[in-house]
Amino acid sequence: MSITSNLTYIRNQIPANVSLVCVSKFHPDETLMEAYQIGERVFGESKVQEMTGKYERLPKDIEWHFIGHLQSNKVKFIVPYVSLIHGVDSEKLIAEINRQAAKIGRKVNCLLQVHIATEETKFGFDEPELIQFFENGGLERYSNLQICGLMGMATFTDDKNQVKREFIHLKSIFDKLKVTFLSQNSEFKELSMGMSDDFLIAIACGSTMVRIGSSIFGTRQY
Repeated sequence: MSITSNLTYIRNQIPANVSLVCVSKFHPDETLMEAYQIGERVFGESKVQEMTGKYERLPKDIEWHFIGHLQSNKVKFIVPYVSLIHGVDSEKLIAEINRQAAKIGRKVNCLLQVHIATEETKFGFDEPELIQFFENGGLERYSNLQICGLMGMATFTDDKNQVKREFIHLKSIFDKLKVTFLSQNSEFKELSMGMSDDFLIAIACGSTMVRIGSSIFGTRQY
């Protein structure tokens, strides 16, 4: 299967109101350009150095989404150009993104990562931490950061019912925050959940943005 036919197949399964992030991490420039040539413009990377290199080499109308675990000391390298940071998983990281964005007079779009999986290795806020963040005026304190929604990763399991339960839980947190704290905030609208193995379940549960890599580009080249 070619990248073109893979993308055509996936595009046919994604409704118009759901955004596709082509997860291009560990793939070479020419692989990304194949997707670019047929109209894809949103690419997701998980390593700062790799994403910055691709940003410098590839066309400037690409939107770069950072989808990995972001360390505070790496924030400054991506703040000038990143379109969306998906995995904002602590207030410490929020503060650093805000600080680096303020330095260059930019407002950076971010998604707050919520821990919904059973694995301890996954990062993110839990529901009480998020509620506390908003109750304590989190939005007002960090004016160089635009919180556009939430992101989460389901447990890596063959149990589709468990995956569905976790996605429904994330959607319920999104809805609760929207009603309680963000009803006047039109920017808070994205729910990034769903990858190659579970994006159809995620869309059925209310995802607005799916992150798909191996189903487009094949096995990663490490």
